[in-house]
Amino acid sequence: MDLIRIGDKVISLSRIANITEQILLARSQGLSQQDVAKKFSVDRSFVSRLESLGELRKGRSIAVIGFPIANAEAVTQLCQELGVERCWVMTNEQRWQYAQSRNGIELINEIMDLANTYRQFDCVILLASNARVRLMAALLDSRAVVPLVLGETPLSTDVTVDIEALKRTILSVTTTSD
Repeated sequence: MDLIRIGDKVISLSRIANITEQILLARSQGLSQQDVAKKFSVDRSFVSRLESLGELRKGRSIAVIGFPIANAEAVTQLCQELGVERCWVMTNEQRWQYAQSRNGIELINEIMDLANTYRQFDCVILLASNARVRLMAALLDSRAVVPLVLGETPLSTDVTVDIEALKRTILSVTTTSD
C-alpha cells in the first residue's frame, strides 16, 4: 500500500518517491544543492544525503555496447550494479530482429543518432567481433573506446562474455582519470 502510518502521521510513499525524483532531476540539470534545497523547501544537507544514499559510483560516464551476446541479461545486470549509464547488448537473434524491423533509411538514421548519443560518454566499452569493433570505434571517438573483441568477423552465433573480465574492465575505466 502507498500509505503508511507513523504515530499520528499518514505518510505517502509515492509522494516521497516523486519529490525525491524531482530533487535529483533538478540536481542532474545543474542546479546547486542550495538552489534545489530552496526550491523544494528542504535543507541543503538533505539534498546531499539523498545523493549519497543513491550513489553507485563516481567518475567517468560509461556505456557498454555488445552483440551477439549469449549472456546479455547477465551483462545488463552487471552494468546496472556498477552504475553504467547506458548498456545496449543483444543476442544474435535480437540483433537481426532489430536490423530487419527497420528500412534502410530508418536504420542508417538510427545508427547515426546512436553514434551521436554514445559520443557523449567518456568511455564506451565495445563487445563485438574484430571488424565490428573497428567500425564502431570509427563512428565514435576512438580515444574513448575500450574494445573487447569477442572473435573474428563474422560472428553468427552468440558469444558468452566473461562477466568477471567485463567487471574488471568497467572498474578499471571508472577509476582511470582522463
